[in-house]
Amino acid sequence: MSGPPLEDLPSRRPDSTVTGQVRTGGEAVVGALVALGVRHVFGVASVHNLAIVDALGREPEIRFVPVRHEQAAVHAADGSARATGHLAVALASTGPGTANAMGGLYEAAYASSPVLLLTGQVDTGYLGKGRGFLHEAEKQADMLRAVARRVETVRRREDVAETVLAVATDILTGRPQPGAVEIPADLQTAKDFEPPPIVPTIRPSRPDERLIKQAAVLLEAAERPLLWAGGGAISAGASDLLTALAERLGAPVLTTIEGRGTLSEDHPLAVGPNADMMLAGPLIASADVVLAVGTRFEENSPMAQGLAIPGRLVHLDVDPGVLNRVHRAEVAIAGDGRLGLEQLVELVGATRSERGFAAQGREVRAAIEAETRDAMGPDYERLLDAMLAGVARDAIVVKDVTIAAYLWGNRLIPVYAPRTSMRPASMGIGPGLPLGIGAAVASGRTTVVLTGDGGLMLSVAELATAAQEHLPLVVCVLNDCGYGILRHVQDLAFGARHVGVDLLTPDFAALAQAAGMASARVTGTDGFEEAFARAVAAKEPWLIDVDIRGLVPMQLRPQRPSGR
Repeated sequence: MSGPPLEDLPSRRPDSTVTGQVRTGGEAVVGALVALGVRHVFGVASVHNLAIVDALGREPEIRFVPVRHEQAAVHAADGSARATGHLAVALASTGPGTANAMGGLYEAAYASSPVLLLTGQVDTGYLGKGRGFLHEAEKQADMLRAVARRVETVRRREDVAETVLAVATDILTGRPQPGAVEIPADLQTAKDFEPPPIVPTIRPSRPDERLIKQAAVLLEAAERPLLWAGGGAISAGASDLLTALAERLGAPVLTTIEGRGTLSEDHPLAVGPNADMMLAGPLIASADVVLAVGTRFEENSPMAQGLAIPGRLVHLDVDPGVLNRVHRAEVAIAGDGRLGLEQLVELVGATRSERGFAAQGREVRAAIEAETRDAMGPDYERLLDAMLAGVARDAIVVKDVTIAAYLWGNRLIPVYAPRTSMRPASMGIGPGLPLGIGAAVASGRTTVVLTGDGGLMLSVAELATAAQEHLPLVVCVLNDCGYGILRHVQDLAFGARHVGVDLLTPDFAALAQAAGMASARVTGTDGFEEAFARAVAAKEPWLIDVDIRGLVPMQLRPQRPSGR
């Protein structure tokens, strides 16, 4: 679902009805960002983007956050987008800088995050000539198209603002996705008349009313309705409506990991982020109607464990390409999740849902949480309980890819509101710290990052960014001097031969202090509760290095068969 093509945007040439001023291309970029409501840009300054950096420095409405690596710039923009739901922007240089940004764009695409990458290009006189100009990357746009929905290269100074607006509008339309704009360096400094930018209207796609009515009939007649919310329900801003519909139906609500917070997890109908757990199988099997909103049923769904949805499935998603891809829907509705739920709330009246079905949902959640705590062991329970005691309800918690996040971070740290929980959706290791930086910058709220030592090393330079920006950021490093999950796999599959997984790691507490962050190093669970409470109260960057090698190990248990 694309935004308007460049030729459909309003003319920006001077006439008698438009007032404007002569501006550089860099100033035109920044003016377009201000019109789009952008308040932060994350990036690395370079010779091929300095005109944009200069314009950002003179714009009071936008804060430029200088990160230490282009991949981290995109991850931080991604964290900002997830924390706010608004367009987020990263800035890189052409060639090496943009190549560095690719991993961040891959994650943003996987997470359905509206991240706009602005990058330079060589001067227009050298563009596409293959003459080895500094940082030349002839096929940079092709590279970007592998992970971005829309990529444009500006060819004329007068097209700078229009191009930025068009790509931004596109990636905000339908399923959010990343996009990119290449702007040659000479066009960034060139001057031209620039009228005030006009942001095209973004119109959400309206679901087919006939299909919505069919869904309403099924839900009204259901005796055991089940709601299933994914990250798309949060992107649509539909949390309040999904909650209202669940309460009207008396329906338990499962969420994906990305859908956490769609329904507050202290709500009596919340089954939690357990749609991918075998223990949820009987609940799914018992439902006679399932309404899934904003989910692709990706790998970690029950499909991955051989489960099915035997009841009648209604699937509502803004991306028509995901409908019927994994589970066949009786009613497949393409359209905006909020608009669809608004109509369903209006249409669905009195129901005859079984009261015991909601109780079954609570029992499933209790069983999953009890089994998870049992597998954690007593030491990790102490760490978890210390975090629960210290984190406010509105704090943002970022879980990098690490065993603790898989086993309990993504399930047992409760989420009470949308956009307060995030993780690398693509399961790539290392984005946790820059995601947390972006979330803290954009929200201003306390942000906790749960990471392993291996993951932190992939973005460790961003400790300096956190310190420089004085963010309310707490980084908890669960340190086992290596890649713990890969050790486990090697134990099972390769005769316990450990190759490439045992790492020499620095003294993270000392490293944080060298960067200007407060820090503490604790052994086991001793001292963690006190250190964590101090860190949260400080409202400044903090790092806690937790040596977990002496803890009672977590038990990585295969999921039990559903018994179906």
